[in-house]
Amino acid sequence: MAEPWFQVAKAVALPPAWLWFRWRFEHLERIPQRGPALIACNHASYLDPIANAYAVVKAGRRPRFLAKEDLFDIPLVGRALAGAGQIPVSRGSGDRTPLVRAERALAAGEAVLVYPEGTVTTRSDGLPMAGKTGTVRLALALGVRITPMVSWGSAAVWQKSGPGSLKPGRPVWVSVGDPIDLGAGQDAIHDYDAVRRMTADLMGVLTALTIDLRDRYPRRWADAR
Repeated sequence: MAEPWFQVAKAVALPPAWLWFRWRFEHLERIPQRGPALIACNHASYLDPIANAYAVVKAGRRPRFLAKEDLFDIPLVGRALAGAGQIPVSRGSGDRTPLVRAERALAAGEAVLVYPEGTVTTRSDGLPMAGKTGTVRLALALGVRITPMVSWGSAAVWQKSGPGSLKPGRPVWVSVGDPIDLGAGQDAIHDYDAVRRMTADLMGVLTALTIDLRDRYPRRWADAR
């Protein structure tokens, strides 16, 4: 059932997004073309999943997200998410089921997208906050590299405070960084301090990539509302 729902979601969401925003995608070739792909993203806006999914689809992969459980309670949206094989996450519950499902998806060679922060950033500068350890634990458990992906330009459109500017033609940029090899075996997953250090390093990479994208973003749109 996942494939039909995915095709429906792609047909409904991507064409309007393509028409409304001016997209720029950088280094999509860094997304693994086949096999497991663990993609870690910054989270500046509720529009990010569309931007990230668009990039992954353009790279020839089908994205699977770890998505906030509340989204699955929204009529039709929840059915579409579940039908497309997206993975619900209950924040703060300690439930490992989402990680187990993500492990299975990666083991099956799928592309799994995660937001290590667990929520949209609350920083006034839009940069990433501290990350949770789940992304690193996934990478260690499966022995896969982490592909960093960042976006910029979406924060003015839809934040926690609600919908913002819907001006047509706003640039939304997405860039993919070099894959990160954690350089550690499965045993490292039990070393809490090591996992925390690797998570901090991952967030450092996402922050640096985000700053680079922000600094190159068209100045005339930087503060446009």
